[in-house]
Amino acid sequence: MESFGILSLVPAVIVLILAIVTRRPLESLIAGSIVGLVMIDPSNFIFSFTELAQKNITDPTIGWIFIVCGLMGSLIVLLLRTGAALAFSISISKKAKNRKMALLSTWVLGLVIFIDDYLNALAVGTTMRRVTDKYKVSREMLSYVVDSTAAPICILLPISTWAVFFVALLESNEVVGKGQGMALYIESIPYMFYAWVAVIIVPLVAAGLFPIIGPMKKAEKLAEQGKSHYLLIDAAEVAPEVIGAADKVNIWSFLIPMLSLIGISWYNDINVLVGVVCSVVITVALFGLQGVMKWGELFDAVIDGIRLMIPALSIILASFMLKDVGAQMGLSQYVIDTVKPLMTADLLPVITFIAIAIVAFTTAAFWGVLALSVPIILPLAQQMGTPLPIVIGAMMSAAAFGSHACFYSDSTVLAAQASEVGVMEHALSQLPYVLISASIAAIIWLFIAFT
Repeated sequence: MESFGILSLVPAVIVLILAIVTRRPLESLIAGSIVGLVMIDPSNFIFSFTELAQKNITDPTIGWIFIVCGLMGSLIVLLLRTGAALAFSISISKKAKNRKMALLSTWVLGLVIFIDDYLNALAVGTTMRRVTDKYKVSREMLSYVVDSTAAPICILLPISTWAVFFVALLESNEVVGKGQGMALYIESIPYMFYAWVAVIIVPLVAAGLFPIIGPMKKAEKLAEQGKSHYLLIDAAEVAPEVIGAADKVNIWSFLIPMLSLIGISWYNDINVLVGVVCSVVITVALFGLQGVMKWGELFDAVIDGIRLMIPALSIILASFMLKDVGAQMGLSQYVIDTVKPLMTADLLPVITFIAIAIVAFTTAAFWGVLALSVPIILPLAQQMGTPLPIVIGAMMSAAAFGSHACFYSDSTVLAAQASEVGVMEHALSQLPYVLISASIAAIIWLFIAFT
């Protein structure tokens, strides 16, 4: 393997610059890979690119990710189209008797729908805005609560698309052996400080124990006075139409698929692949036998769910290709050799959090950033003797921060659309709370470092 020294950073820098300028992470990742291959062998880069793509798309780990995430997309669409997610949300919303309970119910619902941040944002925001409107809660506040229980919750629970992706990264980069990634991920969950803080602050705000600040204060005042102005967005644009038979759907229509996913996965040693396959089969059979939807419509929903995940899966494939290019150029070893003399083992987690958080915030390529950083950060941690669970906690926290804070991230946009409020109104009003959560998390890592 030829070492390019500082030039090995060029593909990654190009990816970051293009992602910031174009806000298109997939094209940016592909461009970075092509530039790296040109640097390696300019006369043969086209063939190298096609071979790299073929190698990765046939890799067992990539195949596992595609199947799991694709079928999770199927489960999302099934629960939305049959009205099961809506029925469950409504059953919880009935317990809300005042403003405080409306917000706390929204928060609890966000904790329960943890499988994916898309499902979380769409189901919770779409359902609860009717309840929060009743008690004059601003749409900005609603979207903040919805967004705060999307990515932050998904990384804290091992049965989610985020956890599945990162476990695959750990195993494909040989940080751990095959089948051992989930155990390391679970061990890292207590150290995902940003997610914990972001999730805990929400009920404090809802209960009036944490002050309402910044643009949120103005939004709440206008809502209380009945003078709110919203950039309304049709929820039908982001959520599949509910076509299930309403009289045949109830809270168990949601709980049975979710409990089967969790239970079967845990019973099979946290095998999410087995869990999601069984859950989709059970869900289709459940709704088909009940006559909630026609069999053809159910199978269409399965296919549409897989289609829903194609953009994210494309980014995953491109990020793995970029990782291989970096490996060929000696990127990981160069960064390790350069940074190690300047870094202490104790400060590595907080520095990792800050660095990845900035990149994730500016690029909105959260999974791509993780794929790029795992082969760099974790070998460095191993060489320096920093406990891997703490470093992984910092990495996942940084990615969740990016998803939560970025103005054009998927979860930010979906939370705003489902809550029917402008994207920038949502992003700017929640930003002070996001930055407070990030600051508290950084302080916790510093405390650990110095104690």
